[in-house]
Amino acid sequence: MRLFGRSPEKPAAHGVYLALVEQARAPVFYARLGVPDTLDGRFEMIALHMFLVLHRLRAEPAAQRFGQALYDVMFADMDRALREMGTGDLSVGTQVKRMAKALAGRIGAYQAGLAGDADLAQALRRNLYGTIVEPAPEHLAAMAAYLRRQEADLAGQPAQRLAAGTLRLAAVPVLDSCVSSTETLAP
Repeated sequence: MRLFGRSPEKPAAHGVYLALVEQARAPVFYARLGVPDTLDGRFEMIALHMFLVLHRLRAEPAAQRFGQALYDVMFADMDRALREMGTGDLSVGTQVKRMAKALAGRIGAYQAGLAGDADLAQALRRNLYGTIVEPAPEHLAAMAAYLRRQEADLAGQPAQRLAAGTLRLAAVPVLDSCVSSTETLAP
């Protein structure tokens, strides 16, 4: 345990955060699966991927410090982004707290959906798509399948590997009806 200085988990957490943000920014989510390409839509995609990693880490007591470091990296980035967008210093803290509360709500909704205690598609409709757009049923189905596939893939990855900064995410969903046979989409 450190008294002063940087946490030893922070560099690895930063690497994992960058990887999940890169996946969350994949154009296919916005252009093909109808996620609103707005600040809120992008936050929701980052929150969805953050949920997946935190969900994987929560079962590993040894990974809790890394999970906290990852959470801290995310909200330091949100703080930085708000300031870059011109949010006043006095309201940045309030905005970050609102985002943290929103992430906690998403975590609960997605956990319940994956456990079968709630409708995952409805959680995605409500959170990921919001009130801006009514997603097509095939988009909701593709996103729910993506979430389940990512959960299964992450469950097979050792938590120590994640805590060392290595995150491997499954391919981004592509609907056959949305993509021509010669087109490939990568994150």
